[in-house]
Amino acid sequence: MRILFLGYWGLNDGLTTSTVFPHLRILQERPDVEAIRLVTIERSAEAQAELIFAPGFAVTKISFEPLRSKPSSNVIFNKIEDFTRFPAELIKQVAEFRPDLILARGAPAGALAYLVWQKTKLPFYVESFEPHADYMLESGVWRAYDPRYLFQRHWETKQKQLALGLMPVAENYRQELIREGVPAGRIVTVPCSVDATAFTFDAGARARVRQQLGWPAGAVVGVYVGKFGGIYYDAEAFQVFKAAAAHFGAAFRLIILTPDAEAEVRAKLAAIGVGAEQAFVIKAPHAEVPDYLSASDFAFATIKPAPCRLFCSAIKIGEYWASGLPVLVTPGVGDDSAIIEAEGGGAVFDLSQPGSVPTALARLAALLQSPTHRHDIRKLAVKYRSVGRATEAYDLLLAARPA
Repeated sequence: MRILFLGYWGLNDGLTTSTVFPHLRILQERPDVEAIRLVTIERSAEAQAELIFAPGFAVTKISFEPLRSKPSSNVIFNKIEDFTRFPAELIKQVAEFRPDLILARGAPAGALAYLVWQKTKLPFYVESFEPHADYMLESGVWRAYDPRYLFQRHWETKQKQLALGLMPVAENYRQELIREGVPAGRIVTVPCSVDATAFTFDAGARARVRQQLGWPAGAVVGVYVGKFGGIYYDAEAFQVFKAAAAHFGAAFRLIILTPDAEAEVRAKLAAIGVGAEQAFVIKAPHAEVPDYLSASDFAFATIKPAPCRLFCSAIKIGEYWASGLPVLVTPGVGDDSAIIEAEGGGAVFDLSQPGSVPTALARLAALLQSPTHRHDIRKLAVKYRSVGRATEAYDLLLAARPA
């Protein structure tokens, strides 16, 4: 079997490292897989850079060929140009590589796979399948008249109809797809996988990072990983940080690992009274994230609530759990908010409910008092985010594909 694996992020993007590479490892180890062609989409400076595929494991079956986006000051025109040019480039790759199927990571990549199918009838599967168009609409990033929304929603409908297999990231969405008429046999739930071993709590890293930051061993450290804005809270997130600082008092410290401009983040922290001595802000390589999580005591997942958020799976929550961190999260985030409430993996807050944040912080602080809380919470990552879920999905869907 020859597989063209189509991602939607750049080779060096944290999402590629955390979500694509683990699945490439699984596929490469399958005896029925002869070769894999990884295709990423490179934007901004990376679009012109020399890229070397070296994910940290022995590459025996994988080749790499990026799609390079043309620079444009207009985001809409840029994306439209991508979706008119990239299918033709992918068709050329199909002719050269001769894959048996396309495996697309995410609904936007699935849209490209569908556009290739239109011309070639090459079978395709979509993992990490989510209602991306509705995410962007409900988050206020796109408008209902935005061409990106209209096209993406149409292409998602086609993926539901034509993909040989869909791997939604939440059981909530699998059930919704079945209600919409997608045959249950074509759907397997695969939450965003996490390498639980890589994110295991490391006491040595905890002490080392805190010493480097000049923070005392008794500090109560919260950590936030990711961007601000879009599908995530922005100004509201900093108000939650402010509430945490008030709750834990002088002991509170904050680590923010973000690609956002440090000066902008620092200015927002200063506005809520969190000074430079209390916070550390950096754009950290994904390989360094586990050490910062080990140095922390709890984590923030300030994801904007929206109806379709029930169908998502935040990779950061799985990584937080793998390190044993209780998570402060909004309601209705995939299957995770319900898991947190039922199994003690953190606390849920709702900004529309007065007093919800202090209540959630109190619940989280109580969890921290348990001497086994890191061990107990890590079990959630093993139970719900194991890469074994992806292995099982590939076994089911790829084995059932037509000869």
